[in-house]
Amino acid sequence: MKIQTLQLVETAALIVLYVLLLFATRTIVSKSLRKTLTQPGRRKIIIKSINLLTTLIIGIIIASIWGLEQHEIAVFASTVITALGIAFFAQWSLLSNITSSIILFFNHPLKIGDHIKILDKEFPFEGEVTEMAFFFMHIQTTEGELVTIPNSIVLQKSISIIHTSESL
Repeated sequence: MKIQTLQLVETAALIVLYVLLLFATRTIVSKSLRKTLTQPGRRKIIIKSINLLTTLIIGIIIASIWGLEQHEIAVFASTVITALGIAFFAQWSLLSNITSSIILFFNHPLKIGDHIKILDKEFPFEGEVTEMAFFFMHIQTTEGELVTIPNSIVLQKSISIIHTSESL
C-alpha cells in the first residue's frame, strides 16, 4: 500500500474518531455536570474548552501522520503559547478576550442569569447576563436592549451584582 494511501486511511479513521469523541464528551460531560448542578452556561463553556483541546490534540496527531517533525510541531506550539502570553497584556487583541473569558469563568462571581449593573461614568447600565461566550458577554438591559461587551472590558469595569440567578 502506498504511503499516501495509508496516511489518508489513518487521517480518515482519526476524523471519525474525532467526531465520535465530540459527541461522547458532550454527553458524558453534560450528564456528569448536571449531577453537580453546574449552570448550563458553565457546562457549555466546559464542553467548548474540552472540544478545543481535543481538536488541538487531533490536529497534532494528523500533522505527525503527514510527516511533520517534532521540532516543527514544537515551533508551532511555542508560537501559539507566545501569542497567548501576549494576549494577557494586549487589551486590543481577540486573544485577550479568550483569556479574559477563562479568568471570568474560574475567578469571577458573575453567572448567566445574574442581574448586574455596570458602574461606568460614560455609559452606565444594568441588565441580566444572558450569555458568556469566548469573546463577548451578552447583557439584556432593563429597557430590552441586547448589549455585548468584550470580556477584556468586563474585567476592567466595576460591576455590581444586584441579585444572582440562585436567589431568584
